[in-house]
Amino acid sequence: MTQTGYAFLGLTAIVAGLVAVVVFALLRFAAGARDARRNLTERGGESPLLAVALQEAVAKLKAQEKAMTARAAASEQLSGDIVESLTAGLLVVDRSGRVEIFNAAGRTMIGVTSDPVGSDYHKVLSAFPPLVKLIEECLTTSRPIVRRTVQVEGAGPIHLGVTVSPLGKPLPHPDAPGGDDAHAEADVTGSPLGPDAAPGVICLFSDLTAVVELEEQLRLKETLARLGELTAGLAHEFRNGLATIHGYSRLIEVDALAPKYKPYVEGIRQEADALGKVMTNFLSFARPENVVLSRVDLGTIVRRAADDLRYELPPTTTLTVDGDFAEVLGDEVMMRQVFGNLVRNAVDACEGAGTTPAIRIRGSVDVAHRSCRVSVEDNGPGIPEPARERVFQPFFTTRSQGTGLGLAIVQKIVVMHNGRVAVHDALGGGASIQISIPVADH
Repeated sequence: MTQTGYAFLGLTAIVAGLVAVVVFALLRFAAGARDARRNLTERGGESPLLAVALQEAVAKLKAQEKAMTARAAASEQLSGDIVESLTAGLLVVDRSGRVEIFNAAGRTMIGVTSDPVGSDYHKVLSAFPPLVKLIEECLTTSRPIVRRTVQVEGAGPIHLGVTVSPLGKPLPHPDAPGGDDAHAEADVTGSPLGPDAAPGVICLFSDLTAVVELEEQLRLKETLARLGELTAGLAHEFRNGLATIHGYSRLIEVDALAPKYKPYVEGIRQEADALGKVMTNFLSFARPENVVLSRVDLGTIVRRAADDLRYELPPTTTLTVDGDFAEVLGDEVMMRQVFGNLVRNAVDACEGAGTTPAIRIRGSVDVAHRSCRVSVEDNGPGIPEPARERVFQPFFTTRSQGTGLGLAIVQKIVVMHNGRVAVHDALGGGASIQISIPVADH
């Protein structure tokens, strides 16, 4: 081959190499472009998946938030239902003295008709100073007060069992870490309490009036039973001796005596008769009574007792019966004796004061306490305050001719009927003896 051929062959080889390089570069570029398009395609498919995942997560969070809100509302409703369903009174007071919670039972117990939330507890409990004092003590000292019994006066004495507990922890002392900040916050609230005061108090109270009255009735029954045994023994011994004196005085022939001795014998007979009646009253009070309880209408008993007394009382006496009565479980004979004794005592008190007797028997039914109340009112001088606690004691009397057993027998019979008797002032002056007997169940 010639030199020219070799040169042409070399040139051809060089051109072929260059073409191969160009082709390789083009192939690499095409492959790179293809990979780039594939990557772009794949990335475009992940974006919708990511969006869907985010939407699902947001939906789950919203569902959880809704469920938590529903549970919180249900828990709050349950707490409110529990508070309102309590039979005891629940009162929550914050540090500044504002009422935060006051349930229905507590409002009913103290006679609050409007919603007291946000009001000052001093104003809400103005009719119950002992309860205010206990709350104030707990707020000031942060010390719990457990099972304290207080008595307040309303329509009648009300006995409350009270427990007051501090709410949360008391504020720290100024010398303690953070104490200045805490007291600065307390100053903002305007609370006049000291540094050891509680942030608030929870006061639980219940009406123990029925329990206290039952305890008093049991103590009274026991006291009357012991006194009755003693009285029965004394009356029996006196009655035996008195019967002998009375019998011998009757054996004496008055007409056979000298005129100057006749008044002595008559006096012995009269005093023996009077003492005999006293002994009968003593034994009537002392002996155990066989109570026959049956369903009776108290109004019928009162009116019958009044009718029986109209011919016995002085002609100028005014005796009226009005009001509402109810059926009770009682002994009709004993209950008539109760009202008979009360009317006689009222008439004697009026006559002793020189007043024309005007007696009124008034009845009313207490639906809330399931009792029938009967008051016997007169226009006499009334009963002095110091004597009111003693008038039902046996043998206590303010009259020279009295035995002091009339009201004692009344109390004994009323207590045997699970009732109560008390002395008050009558509306128009004079005394008012008030009896309360439980109403019979339907």
